[in-house]
Parts: sequence; C-alpha cells; structure tokens
Amino acid sequence: MPAQITSVFRRLGNAVREFTVAQRTMAIIGVAVLALGTAALTMWATQPAYTPLYSGLSGSDANTIVEQLRTDGVAYELSDGGATILVPEADVYDQRLKSAAAGLPTSSTGGYSLLDTMGVTASEFQQSVTYKRALEGELAATIEAMKGVQTASVRLAIPEATVFTEETNDPTASVFVGTRNGVTLNAEQVQAIVHLTSASIDGMKPTDVAVIDAAGVVLSAVGVGATGSAGQQAGDYEERVRGSVQAMLDKVVGPGNATVVVAANMSNQSAQVVEETFAVPENAPALNEAVTTESYSGAGDAAAGVLGPDNIAVPAETTADGTFTSEDTTRNNAINKVTETRTVPAGEINRQTVSVAVNAAVAEDLNVTDLTSLVSSAAGIDVARGDAVTVEVVSFNAAGADAAAAALAEAAAAEEAARNAGILQVGLIVAGTVIAFVLGLILYARRSRRQSRKAIELSDLVQARSALDAPTVPLSLPPQMAPLFIDSTPTEVYPVAGGGALPSGGDQRVADIDALALRDPQMAAEMLRGLMDDRQPA
Repeated sequence: MPAQITSVFRRLGNAVREFTVAQRTMAIIGVAVLALGTAALTMWATQPAYTPLYSGLSGSDANTIVEQLRTDGVAYELSDGGATILVPEADVYDQRLKSAAAGLPTSSTGGYSLLDTMGVTASEFQQSVTYKRALEGELAATIEAMKGVQTASVRLAIPEATVFTEETNDPTASVFVGTRNGVTLNAEQVQAIVHLTSASIDGMKPTDVAVIDAAGVVLSAVGVGATGSAGQQAGDYEERVRGSVQAMLDKVVGPGNATVVVAANMSNQSAQVVEETFAVPENAPALNEAVTTESYSGAGDAAAGVLGPDNIAVPAETTADGTFTSEDTTRNNAINKVTETRTVPAGEINRQTVSVAVNAAVAEDLNVTDLTSLVSSAAGIDVARGDAVTVEVVSFNAAGADAAAAALAEAAAAEEAARNAGILQVGLIVAGTVIAFVLGLILYARRSRRQSRKAIELSDLVQARSALDAPTVPLSLPPQMAPLFIDSTPTEVYPVAGGGALPSGGDQRVADIDALALRDPQMAAEMLRGLMDDRQPA
C-alpha cells in the first residue's frame, strides 16, 4: 500500500483514538444514522412503482387474481379493503391480458357480450330483459371510465310498446355512482352522466334521469334535472344575481358602500302544456265551394206562404205570373291550425325581489331613480311577473366595519409575523448549519496541523539517525533547553547552547534530537521532517 494512503489511515486512527467518550458516541450514532439513511434511500430508489391492475373487484375475483399473481411470481399490493390490486407498472398490461384470457374479472356486467350467449330458444321476455341488461352494463362501464368514478350501476325503466293505447310513458333511468375517496362529482360531471344516459335510450329526456351518489345525495332528480333540487336552484340563482348586482354597485358607489339581498321564488313542479290555435289565412282560395240555384215560373199563386200569428197561414203577396227563384252557396275555407306542446321544468321563477341598501355617506350626489333602473336591468326584473326592486339610502354602522378592518389588519400582521418568524427560523437554521460546518472545517484543519506536527514514532527516529550522520547538517537547540546528560557517568562533556553538556562518546546531533524528542515531541517531529526533506535527492 502506498505510503501516502498508509499515513492517511494512521492519522485517521490517531484522530479517532484521541476522541473522548462523548465524541465517540456521537460519531457512532452519526455513522449509524448515515448508514440507515443510505439503506432507506437505496430501498426507496430501487422499489418499483405500483399502479392499479383492477379496482372495484368482488372478493372472489380479487382472490382469483391474487392467486394468479402468486403463481406468476408478481409482487402485488392490496388497497381499498382488497377491492383494488396494485402491481408493478411494468407488469400491468401482461397481467391484464392473462386475466382477460382466464375470464377475469367474472363479476363484470358483460354489456353487449350477454347477447352472444343467448340461445335461439330464448323467449321474447328473455330477449327483452337481456337486451336491457346489456344496455345497463354498457352504460355502467362507460360511466366508470370517468375520472373520479369507482363504481357505477344503471337501471333502466323502458315501457313496453302496445297497440291498445295511444299514450305511452317516457322511459326513465336511475344511475348509482360510487366515487373514490375524497372525490366529489361537480355539476359538469353530473350533467355529463345525465346526457350520456338520456342520449343512449330512444325517447329519454335529460329530465328523466336520476343520479344518486354513494352518500345518498340526489345529484339529479326526475323532472328536475341535473341542477339539483328547487332549493339548490333558488340558492344558485340568488347568488348569481346578487353577484352581478354587487359587482355593478361596487363600481358605482365603491366597495363596501352597498349591500344586496336577492330573494327568488321558484316553482317545484314540472308540467307539460299543449296549446292549439286556429287562424284564417288571408287571400287564400277556398278548399271547395258548392252553389245550388232553384227557380219556378208559371201562373197562379206563389209556391209558399208565410205563417202568421197562432200559426195561421197568411196569404203571401202574389205576383201576376207566379215566378220563384232561390240560390244556396256552400264554401269551405282553409283554416291554419297550430298545435304547440311545451314542457315546463321545475325551477321556473315565479317572482323575485331585490333589496339594495346604499351608504348615506356616499349617496349625496347619487340619483336613486337611476340606480334603481340599473339594478332592475342587472337583475333581470320582470314587472309583469310581479318582480320588485327596493333601493334605500341608509346610514351604515361603521363599528362593525372598523372592527372587521382591525381584525383583518391583525390577521395580516399575525400572518406577516408568522412569515417573518419562519424566514428567521430558516435563516437561523441555515446560519447555524454553516457556522457548524465552518467550525468543523477549522477544527479539522487545526487537528490536521497538530497531527502533522506530532512526534514521529521511535522506528522513524531510528531510521532518521542514519540521515543525520553527515556533518553538513546544522542543528541548534533553543536556548531555553536545560542541560541533558545521556550517560550518568560522563567522561567528557561538550558545551551546548544554553549551558548544557553532552558526553563525548555519543553523537551530538543524535543526542540533540533525543533531548528535543523528550522535551518537545512536536517540535522534534517538525525538525526531523524538515531535515529529511532536505536530505531527499533533488
């Protein structure tokens, strides 16, 4: 192993041996945490991404699919109480193909595939029921494909056609929708389900579809539509009108200087109205016309007389020749006939009222009549329907506004303080981390410098003695060094800087090194390292 690497490991071992018990404990804990974090990160990075294989499964289907996955050696996870099976993303399509080949899942509604198994001996009733089940299955599968929908069930009520009655009932449908956890269907999705179902059945209207979610909330009722109940419709309408009027008033009198209240009375009933109107066309020829003419000529009295009082015949005035003529015309004119069938859904507005209060502090130059006209136009007021608009100039209570403003200011100040505290906390953490890192670097640098100056081992001293035999190497000890004798019974001494003496039998340089190593090992190691560097060949 190279000497540089050996020296690094030796220095590291020496540094560890100089640790105190607390430092060693913290070092062990840090190494353990680092190892556990590395292992957890490695496991997380190498773990495959799981994706749903099937969801909304029955217990039997889930068990069969799990057995198939175990046989194939594919990892899996269960969620939603076992109704959803998750597998690695790379195995999803292969396992779906294998499940489809095995006829899994078997609890599916089947759709039009039910017609494939129908025999030729099926009765008309069986054919009708199977066809309705196929429609229900196809609609349920299509609704389940919508985002957020986990399960769906469709039930159709299609009246049978008969020749014995002229009037037929409209078909209706009920849709049960189960959403995923935390998902709520919005109005657009409910409208999509309603129109999808009604457009799939001949003669079905959107108002003939009922949609209910898993919580029992009616999202669309028959005769009402997908907009909800009459109360919900009224609330939505009032809020929409109030927002329009309030936005206009904020531009006219300023924000906070006007308040609007809208009350709408909506009908809860739906009806179908049939109206027939007749009109005579102008300058139109008659459909048919018949003219009958009768004439009589001859002597004598007239052919007919006139009845008088008490049914006594009164002789009519006669002519000399007894001539009689009559004409009768029958004409059938064309008549326009218009038959109108109109369906009135629930939610029609019977009457609405709008009340507006304006702050008197800003209404000095305000024309109340013009403001009333603006509000009437913005709210869609129909006087013939009985709608009413009331605009009054009143003094607003400023205490509540001041309290609200103070509360808003306090909330804003608290939010700002919390944000500043968070920034300060993050700054302190970052600063502490940086300071700790810098202090660690400084301590490590000092420890490395101290390690570079520490005394070398005895074997290094022995190896260095041969390099110090040359008389050209200068050496001088500090003046503060006390006299040192190598032998207790010296025969001859030599003067040393600082007043000491050395035996004449030993080498002076070696004795100096030994003395310095005993008194100041760090300085001796530094001097030896410098001497050895000087002795290295260029």
